[in-house]
Amino acid sequence: MPQARPKIPFNVDDYLAWEEHAPIKHEYLAGEIFAMVGATDAHVTITLNLATLLRAYPRGKPWRSGGAVKLGV
Repeated sequence: MPQARPKIPFNVDDYLAWEEHAPIKHEYLAGEIFAMVGATDAHVTITLNLATLLRAYPRGKPWRSGGAVKLGV
């Protein structure tokens, strides 16, 4: 019977370095890494609509809109 691989916790810096070369996107949470699923058609439509609306506002302001970014909370 196959054995489960032990979970080796990642720190944030290791995760970010590893994620740069990963073929798919992942989410990092409390030392664990989870593969992210692809976006649905509804998600893509909503994202594009919001990006189009927000695109007009940053001109001359100290902020900007963007797409797929990594955010630490």
